[in-house]
Amino acid sequence: MSLPVDPHLYGLFLGVMAVMAITPGPANVFAIASGVHRGPRAALVTVAGMNAATLVWFAAAALGLAALVQAFPLAFRLLSIAGGLYVAWLGLKSLWAGVTGAASATHVAARMGPSPFLDGFAVQIANPKAVLFFTAVLPPFIDPARPAPAQLGAFAAATIVLDVIAMSAYAVAGAALTRGFARPAFRRWFSVCVGVLLLAAALLILLRR
Repeated sequence: MSLPVDPHLYGLFLGVMAVMAITPGPANVFAIASGVHRGPRAALVTVAGMNAATLVWFAAAALGLAALVQAFPLAFRLLSIAGGLYVAWLGLKSLWAGVTGAASATHVAARMGPSPFLDGFAVQIANPKAVLFFTAVLPPFIDPARPAPAQLGAFAAATIVLDVIAMSAYAVAGAALTRGFARPAFRRWFSVCVGVLLLAAALLILLRR
């Protein structure tokens, strides 16, 4: 019985996703804000709302990517290469920011609505990082020889688990993490590490046949 996903691609995806999950972005910054303003319990509800939005993105990706794989295999391959190049660009950008000291501080400023869950859902459904993830980062990990829905289900499970871990850490330890990213030395070290990891992942993606 064949596995729903290529084990090599799945392992590579876990590595890339882990790096992206811990990288400060709109979702993680909002998790920090929720933790600071509402407390840990409400912040975890906010995290649940964000991951509900991630599931909506995966459902949309399941429809679009599955159709693309079947109808236009060459176009899908080109999209996968573009995704690898995008990951490389993210790595270079992060590495350059760390080397030059241009890594910016994480500022926590967010407006809280009446519902932590709905606030989290709204932030993630409109998150530009999520849009780029599903249009550029995810396609290189899809194996056209295997059913796309089963693969996306496995990738969705990994994404949710890693996002929950990272976002919850940001939410519960929001103030401490904010202080850490306020220090220039910490930001530079963090950016360099993220850049190296993303460049390694991009190389593996682009060398995949």
